[in-house]
Order: sequence, then C-alpha cells, then structure tokens
Amino acid sequence: MLKILFMGTPDFAKESLEALYNEKYDIIGVVTNPDKPKGRGMKLDISPVKEFAIDKNLRIFQPLKVRNNIEFINEIKYLNPDVICVVAYGKILPKELLDIPKYGSINVHGSLLPKYRGAAPIQWAVINGENITGITTMYMDEGMDTGDMILREEVTIGEDETTGELWQRLSKIGAQTLVKTMKLIEEGNAPREKQPSEFTLAPMLNKEMAKIDWNKNANEIKNLVRGLNPIMGAYTFLNDKKIKLWKVTNITEEDFYVFMPNVELKNKQNGQVLISNDKRGLYIKTKNGIISVEEIQGENSKKMNIKDYLRGNKIEEGEILN
Repeated sequence: MLKILFMGTPDFAKESLEALYNEKYDIIGVVTNPDKPKGRGMKLDISPVKEFAIDKNLRIFQPLKVRNNIEFINEIKYLNPDVICVVAYGKILPKELLDIPKYGSINVHGSLLPKYRGAAPIQWAVINGENITGITTMYMDEGMDTGDMILREEVTIGEDETTGELWQRLSKIGAQTLVKTMKLIEEGNAPREKQPSEFTLAPMLNKEMAKIDWNKNANEIKNLVRGLNPIMGAYTFLNDKKIKLWKVTNITEEDFYVFMPNVELKNKQNGQVLISNDKRGLYIKTKNGIISVEEIQGENSKKMNIKDYLRGNKIEEGEILN
C-alpha cells in the first residue's frame, strides 16, 4: 500500500483525504494551512482537513511557509512518502519538495486542464458561463498547474448552478478521481499526457470584480451572481447603500412583455428598477434583458427571499442601481 503525504486545506480537499483514508492508504502525514483567527471573538478556526486529521489521529504539519523551509522539507524527506497528494493546499510548492516521493507529487485540479489554471477554476467557469468543466489529476511540476495530466473527468454545469453547488459536486468527483489515480500509480499503469500549449487562467477573485455592471447583459450578470455565491456575493448600490444579490434569473425582453405587458421598457436606463413589490418581486433592466432578483441581502442585514425583503424594505420603481 502506498505511503501518502496529503496536503490540503478546505472542505474540497477534505473529501479527497477521507476517500484515501477509507481506501486504507497509509497516510503518513497531513499538511494544512495554519489556524486563523475568525469572527468577533477572533477564535482560532481550524481547516476541514485538520479537523478530519485530528478525528483520525493522523500526524499534522502546519508550516507558515513551505518554500525555503529547510526544516519542514527535511521532515518530509525523513518520512519518505511514496506519493504526495495535493488538493487545494493554497501554496506554490518548491521542486525540492515535489521531487521527494518516488512516484511523484499528484494534484487534483477543479477544471479540465489546460483550461482555468490557477487559484479559482470553479468560480471562473461559472462566472464565464461555461457549460462543461471537470476534474484533472496531474503530476506536479514547478509551474502553476502545468504538469502532465493523468485522468480527466468531465462534468456538466447546471444552468442555475452556483459555485457553491458545483464546488460540492466536484469535491466528491475529485476524491473519486484521486482514488482511481492512486490505483493506476500502484499498478504502474498511470497515463501521462502533456498539456496542450494553449491555456486559460483562473486568477484569485477580488472584491472589485463583485460589483455589478448593469450595462452588461442579463445573462452575464446572472453568471456573476451565481459565480460569487457563496464566496462573497455580487453587489450593487442603491442610495449609497450596498445590496448583495445572491440569486437571480434572467428574462428576455420578449418574455418580460408576455407577463408584464403594461410595463414600458423604452427609454429606461440600465440598472433601473422596473417592478418592485412584495407580490411580483424585483425586476431590473440591463443592457440586454431583465434581471429578476430572487435572493437579496441588504446592508447590515441577512439574506432574504426577495418578497420577504420587500415587505420590510422599500425599493421604489424607477430608482437606479449603480
């Protein structure tokens, strides 16, 4: 049975660690990010991977940094793993570490490489309105997600699926694909395919990109909203107050006229509120199409169904979001 050093941090990685554990692999160590203070009380928050490792009495490492950390690298050399499995660990790893195991260092990546190399492949696939994504396992090298591919599992993205929902699905598929990969490595049958030269990147998300541009079309805005759910939420301003949109649907102008024939769209501005009441909901004009808001969060408030929100919060028809 392979001796595995596992490196990962969030719940996405925990699924893979649990799958390896259930397959009875010899997990000789678990590396995860240091605990971070969280909330008003600044209580130290441990990662899902660490939580699982504690429960299963696995040896835990939490180095502040890996690169140029001679003491940590020497500890891993002493452990002498057959394979290092890396799943959403969150740090770039040096060649000296990657070269320790005799069967290589294996990564589980949340896209169909070479598309969406980088830190946020799942989020960007949703934001960009992709219909297909998947999981790739690969041999790691010094580049960012540039290593030779082993297995790829294709997944269809639902029309209304959020990043959070897709993240959960891919975490389980990633775990299954990693187990398949480990079995192929054990048997000496793991394929090794070089990545094509053309690729796309999935850089880290930032708060600035979360602001809704109402001059974009309704489908692009919907994809931004579901792509940032539940990470940070897409937001807009009404009377200088920030409002987050967590769930929306997009409607063509033709379909809007069918059930709202008395609402005039001509001369309306992008971002202008067309309908706002607790019976019919909240509808906003965009460059091409209409956004219907289903879940909203007011400033210093909690997420609410739009009709519940409008019972206690007034948004005037004709007002402009920006």
